[in-house]
Amino acid sequence: MTDFKDLDPLLHSQLRLAVMSLLVSVKSAEFVYIREKTNATAGNLSVQIDKLSTAGYIEVEKTFKGKKPLTTCKITKKGLHAFEEYVNALQQYIKK
Repeated sequence: MTDFKDLDPLLHSQLRLAVMSLLVSVKSAEFVYIREKTNATAGNLSVQIDKLSTAGYIEVEKTFKGKKPLTTCKITKKGLHAFEEYVNALQQYIKK
């Protein structure tokens, strides 16, 4: 396996990769939007967002919209770099 770069295990999860893919293309996204686009359950998405946030790949802001809680996520520079490295590593696998 020395000819292949290691894949970031945090991004190798289908749901976490989908979240990162969504956040790469937008300034920020609300939790509900991400849940609808990924078709994930709220509980599973919440767990995966926590993992990405703990790694510093995304920032999570919790506010209120009227009386309802509003969770917004956006990718960080560290997350963007990790995502680009992951995509580059995958391309290396494909080219072999």
